[in-house]
Amino acid sequence: MKKTALVYGNFNILHPGHLRLLKFAKESSDYLIVAINSDELTKNLNLLNENIRLESIQSTSYVDEAFILKEDILEFIKKRKPTFVIKGKEHEEKNNPELNVLKEYGGQLLFTSGEIGFSSIDLLEKDFEITYSSIRHAKSYISRHKINKNRLLEITDKFSKLNILVIGDTIIDEYITCEPIGMSQEDPTIVVTPLSSKKFIGGAAIVASHAKTLGANVHYISVVGDDDNYDYTKKYLDDLNIQTFIYKDTTRPTTLKQRFRAHNKTLLRVNHLKQHYINKEIEKQIVENIKNIKNLDLIIFSDFSYGVLSKRVIKKTSKFALKNNIFTSADSQSSSQVGDISKFKNMNIVTPTEREIRLALNDFESGLVILSKKLQKESNIKYIFTTLGSEGIMIYNSNSNELLTDNIPALSNNVKDVSGAGDSFLTCCSMANCIGANIWESAYLGSIASAIQVSRLGNVPIKKEEILKEIKLL
Repeated sequence: MKKTALVYGNFNILHPGHLRLLKFAKESSDYLIVAINSDELTKNLNLLNENIRLESIQSTSYVDEAFILKEDILEFIKKRKPTFVIKGKEHEEKNNPELNVLKEYGGQLLFTSGEIGFSSIDLLEKDFEITYSSIRHAKSYISRHKINKNRLLEITDKFSKLNILVIGDTIIDEYITCEPIGMSQEDPTIVVTPLSSKKFIGGAAIVASHAKTLGANVHYISVVGDDDNYDYTKKYLDDLNIQTFIYKDTTRPTTLKQRFRAHNKTLLRVNHLKQHYINKEIEKQIVENIKNIKNLDLIIFSDFSYGVLSKRVIKKTSKFALKNNIFTSADSQSSSQVGDISKFKNMNIVTPTEREIRLALNDFESGLVILSKKLQKESNIKYIFTTLGSEGIMIYNSNSNELLTDNIPALSNNVKDVSGAGDSFLTCCSMANCIGANIWESAYLGSIASAIQVSRLGNVPIKKEEILKEIKLL
C-alpha cells in the first residue's frame, strides 16, 4: 500500500530547517504532500504572497504535490487520510490536535529535527543561479573585424525567421547535491548523503531548446528508451512548443548522466547508457520524416556517438540538405566516448574540440591550422570553429580571399559549468551564419552564447533576450 506523508505550514522563506523536514518526510513515505497556509489563513502575519511561497516549495525535489490550503487542516486530514503527518521536533511537547484525527483511521504523527547539517540553502540553490553580465568582450577582435553592435542586434532579432531541424542523441543530465559526511572507516571512500537532485535536458535536446528560446521554429528528431526519461523529455520539449519526432527503442535506456556534487564541486559522474546504433526500421522512419519537413533553413547534427546518427542517417540527411540548399552544421563530441567529426561531409560549420579533430584525423602532432586544413580537405567543410576551452576558439575560414584564421578568447568571467558550452556555441553560431552573418560575426555571437551558458550550472536554454542584453554592453 502506498504510504503518503503530509507536511503543512506557512513556509515563508524556505530555509535549511524546512529542507531537513521535507527530506525526512519524503524518506518516510512514497508520496509527499505539502500544504501551504493561504493568505486568508495567515492574514495577521507578515508573510510573502501565497503563490510565491507555493512556488518555492514546488521547486524542491522532495515534494510530489503542493497546494495552497484554504480550509482547516483537520478537515483536510479527515478527507485525504495521509499515512503520516510530519512536524518539527519543537512541536512534540505541544498540543497536537492532528493526533485524534489520525487515530480514527490508523494514521501516525511523526516528529523530526532533521539529520543533515548543511549551513546554508546556498548549497542547494546558489549553484543554479543565473548570473547576468558576466562577459568580458574581445575588443581587439571586434575592432579587427569591424563588428557593429547594431548589426549583431539585427542578426539576433532575425533568428525568429528560421525553420530548423535538430537531430541527434538525447541526454538527461541530473545534478545530485550531496552533504559530505566524511571518510569511511572500512575503506578509503568518501561518504556523502544526497540532499536534492535537479534534472536538465542535454545532448541534442538542449541544442533544440536553445534554438527555440533564441526564437526559431524547431523540429527535433531523436531516439530514447521506453522509460520515465522519455516522458520527461517529451513533456519538456512539448512545453517549449518544439515539434518532436522521438522514437522509443526498447533495447536502450534514455542516456542519463548523473553528477554527484558537494560544496560546488563534482565528486563523481555516473553515465547510464547504451551506444549501439539504431535499427534499420528506425533509420528508415527518421529519413522519411526528414523528407516530409517543409521549408527547412538549417539542419543541426548533434552527435554524441550514442547511436542515433548512424552512417545511413547522416548520409541520407546530408544528401537531402545539399539537394534542397539547406544550411548544415555539426558537432561530434568525444569526451567519454569516441566520435568522428570527419564523417560529416559538406557542412557549412563544424565545431570540434582540439581532441576531437585530432582523433578524427589520427594526427596528434600537427598544429591547429594544419589540422583544420586537413579536415577541410577531407570533408569539404566551409568553416571550422575549433573550441579550446579556457583558451576560447580558433576560427578557420576556407575562403582563400579572406583572412584564413583568427581566434576569440573565452569571454566568460564567471565559469560554473563548462559541460553545455559547445552546444550553445554550435546552436547560436549556426543560426547566425544561416541568417546572413559573416563568419566573424557568427563566431562572436556563438562565443557570447557559450559565455552565458558556462556562467550557470546545468543546461538551461538561452533566451534571445540574454544575447541581446550582452550585445548592448559592447
